[in-house]
Amino acid sequence: MMKKIGRYLRLYRIFVVQYIKSTMQSKVDFFIGLGGFLISQGAGMVFLYLVFEQIPSMQNWNLEQMLFIYGFAQIPRGIDHLLTDNLWMVSWRMIIRGTFDKYMLRPMNLFFQIVCETVQMDAMGELLVGIVLVVRALYKGVVKITPLGVLFFVISVTAGSVIYTSVKLFFASLAFWVKDTSPFLTTAYELSDFAKYPVEIYAKPIRIVLMTVLPFAFVAYIPATYFLIDANLWRTIGAECGIALVFWFISYSLFQKGLTVYESAGN
Repeated sequence: MMKKIGRYLRLYRIFVVQYIKSTMQSKVDFFIGLGGFLISQGAGMVFLYLVFEQIPSMQNWNLEQMLFIYGFAQIPRGIDHLLTDNLWMVSWRMIIRGTFDKYMLRPMNLFFQIVCETVQMDAMGELLVGIVLVVRALYKGVVKITPLGVLFFVISVTAGSVIYTSVKLFFASLAFWVKDTSPFLTTAYELSDFAKYPVEIYAKPIRIVLMTVLPFAFVAYIPATYFLIDANLWRTIGAECGIALVFWFISYSLFQKGLTVYESAGN
């Protein structure tokens, strides 16, 4: 088992190095992508400031707490964007064009091959904004730093990234049957923007969706309450980890099932 893990880690490093080399052939594209994400994140924070100029608190949450939740949400999303962005290609064109065939010809795990083929460097914009806002919250005393808190933060960010990837993998896997699921995946990711804010501010139907069907509330807001108001550990980060495992199992099982019905491009 350890030899197999070591082999995959070495292969991943080789794939990533080669992809970065090819990406840096066009440095302008990289900086444009990074700048675009920084601008979009900046616009989101400006929106928060404008709202709180008119409303000092929102459902008992102040601006500093909201900025922490916003930053907290960006880190797992950025990690998922950085490492698994190639799943979008599965949902969009790999199945239709039959280019998925190349993965089935290699003696490696297919999911591993897909995700290691691309490292989306413009995700650094999301990660940078998220880290800056979390560090700012520590500096402002919005949350307190403790060794146990750091551990739970890392666990929460990891689980949140798994939830994002699981949602992406679920909709990408449906492409084995319906060929192009990019509209569904796009819609799901647009709904993930709601995770940047407390779920209490939304109508009940939206809250239900964010906590069940597309559990984006568990990637930021719910675990963030553990750090902000000392909420129950098992109902926040514990629940997040449980949901991450369940959704990963469902999504990966669907992916495996999809492989059995894949028909290539045909004539």
